[in-house]
Amino acid sequence: MALEIVLITGMSGSGKSVALHAMEDAGYYCVDNLPPELLAAFVDLEHKHHGNRVAIAMDVRSATSLPQVPKELDRLKSQDIVVQSLFLDATTGTLIRRFSETRRRHPLSNDELLQGRQALVQIIELERELLADLREQSHVIDTSHIRSSQLQSYVKGLLSVTAGGMTLVFQSFAFKRGIPVDADYVFDVRMLPNPHYESSLRDLTGLDAPVAEFLAQQPEVLTMEQHIEQFMAYWLDVLEQNHRSYVTVAIGCTGGQHRSVYLVEQLARRFEQRWKVLRRHREMDGR
Repeated sequence: MALEIVLITGMSGSGKSVALHAMEDAGYYCVDNLPPELLAAFVDLEHKHHGNRVAIAMDVRSATSLPQVPKELDRLKSQDIVVQSLFLDATTGTLIRRFSETRRRHPLSNDELLQGRQALVQIIELERELLADLREQSHVIDTSHIRSSQLQSYVKGLLSVTAGGMTLVFQSFAFKRGIPVDADYVFDVRMLPNPHYESSLRDLTGLDAPVAEFLAQQPEVLTMEQHIEQFMAYWLDVLEQNHRSYVTVAIGCTGGQHRSVYLVEQLARRFEQRWKVLRRHREMDGR
């Protein structure tokens, strides 16, 4: 069996520890904050002693050696090692709030530098720059508006997808809670007929048959579905040729309960006939 490595990186305060715990629950041998210089030796050692599934967390505490990681990952892939990279991200406002709530210091801070909110914003933006190359090569999960249980489910869902080929992630969301920062494509469907204004449908969701039947009867909804399908069908082949492992398609409406949920389900059914597909409903998962 081929060795499988999952590399977890991301912004400080974005939930890397939660993701690593999910990996451990899934049977991976896990190590936190491994220096990039030790990656090759560690992989060799763990393959001999701990089986075929390893999860490694790296973060900005290894800032000076982080530029080595993308090249090292390419070297591991050339050895027929299955490598998945997950990058956890969140909005700057969310990260600031989390540091305030936990009273933890940012790994890049020091007593002279960390002097209030403005300094913390500058430190977070510096961290984004340091991690930009790793983010570019990873599947990004936006943790800004999800609970720990949701994040664990998302990570386990990604692990359940067999390696090789490209995976599509269709995600519904509410514009009033912000656009997901992990989205590769964002489609706005707020102009479509809204079941919220039908009293019998207001408390239901796009997963419920009465809502689905209502939306299926709306010509504008069908047109939007066809346009998104045609657009993605054309570009997915190009993305796969460029060796993309994951593509996240976010569909947003006002509340993230009806229209976006319905369209995610419809499109996922159509595309799963050819591609590996995951569904996420940001405002509903884990309720």
